[in-house]
Amino acid sequence: MTPKQQRTDLMVIADMVAEGARVLDIGCENGDLLHILTRDKNVDGRGMELSQEGVNACVARGLAVIQGDAEFALRDYPDRAFDYVILSQTLQAMSKPADVLEQMLRIGKRAIVSFPNFAYWRVRMYLALRGRMPVTEELSYAWYETPNTHFCTILDFVELSASKGYVIEKAVAFDDKGRHHFHGELGWRANLFAQNALFLLRKD
Repeated sequence: MTPKQQRTDLMVIADMVAEGARVLDIGCENGDLLHILTRDKNVDGRGMELSQEGVNACVARGLAVIQGDAEFALRDYPDRAFDYVILSQTLQAMSKPADVLEQMLRIGKRAIVSFPNFAYWRVRMYLALRGRMPVTEELSYAWYETPNTHFCTILDFVELSASKGYVIEKAVAFDDKGRHHFHGELGWRANLFAQNALFLLRKD
């Protein structure tokens, strides 16, 4: 995302979080979202970041962030330790994304997940016309050096959620200018025209 789009994404996430909630932000990078939630929602916020550079940036801002790999570290948290567990623009970089989602909804009452939509029409056109893996502003790495290992589409994510019994409480899709629309059920139109998607989940 561009900085403007990312800010829109983070503000929509912040709107989904209740005042004073216990929050874990996975892959929190430099702490922008935790900063917003702490400032505007008075949350009890914690972060987990893989890069030492990101951890240092968060700590310098006074945020409670540890270095850790979510693929393994989430197993150490007790059930229902948080009200919200957030994974923003990182799901596609997980080697076992379904397992990570399961852990998120074990340790959190709700999970908030956002990711780039691989079915976005510009991505489809790039692949159809050039015959190569897309390299775009959103998917900016060449195929041989990308940290993204599991691309998915909006429809893929909806299907996964249904198969696992997750309840989608809210869903929002973003276009390439960061404008959000397609609220509610995200079907084929969102799958085609949305560059990114955001879901609020719970497990009954």
